[in-house]
Amino acid sequence: MNMIKFRAKIEIIGVNPFVFLPNGVLQEVFMQAGKSKGKIPVKMKIDGHEFVQTLIKWSGSWRLYLNTPMRKAAKKEVGDVADFEIAYDPIERVYPMHPKFEKALQENEEAKKVFYRLRPSLQLEINRYFSFLKNEASVDRNVIKAVRFLLGKGRFVARDRPE
Repeated sequence: MNMIKFRAKIEIIGVNPFVFLPNGVLQEVFMQAGKSKGKIPVKMKIDGHEFVQTLIKWSGSWRLYLNTPMRKAAKKEVGDVADFEIAYDPIERVYPMHPKFEKALQENEEAKKVFYRLRPSLQLEINRYFSFLKNEASVDRNVIKAVRFLLGKGRFVARDRPE
């Protein structure tokens, strides 16, 4: 797929930084994907740094969300303007459960029950979050946060409750 270039200002909704795609860019991604509904997996670059992400329609608008690792790599924050490239990505997204998170769920039956009752997209989001962590200290810290979140005792993946 050909990458489509655009510039955009990083905005925020709630706690989630994102950019709007210019209408022409959005229409080209729809053509590449062969659809304009549902989640659209994309490959993207922000100031030359490559990532995979999902284009999502939220509150009536299509948004490209920019997580912390993306913004840190590009040294960009909310309010900054960045150069982007984007294209539909037909490769299926699979994020296996991190072994340390899996072990923690095996050791905490209540957290395990809650996790497996979550909608599949939130399970995927949690597993994907662990796949972006760079060191074991971060993994260890976030396994604790994730289990506490599942038990209703804290925030995780920008959510207050596991629903």
